[in-house]
Amino acid sequence: MNREWRKGSVELVDGYVLLDGAGVPVRRLEDVEFAVEGGYLNVRVPGREGVQLVSAPGVRLVLAES
Repeated sequence: MNREWRKGSVELVDGYVLLDGAGVPVRRLEDVEFAVEGGYLNVRVPGREGVQLVSAPGVRLVLAES
């Protein structure tokens, strides 16, 4: 299955974090690439290697650029 990557911002609920480009745990990231797959949000952050995963219940808001 191919992921459909989009650009935008992601905000998580309390208790969930992603690492920003400097490795700092944050709840909100902008200018990231994300894809929804099987109940998980896959997030690629500029400046970090690989993909970070968040379970759907941990996601508060996702805004995609048009």
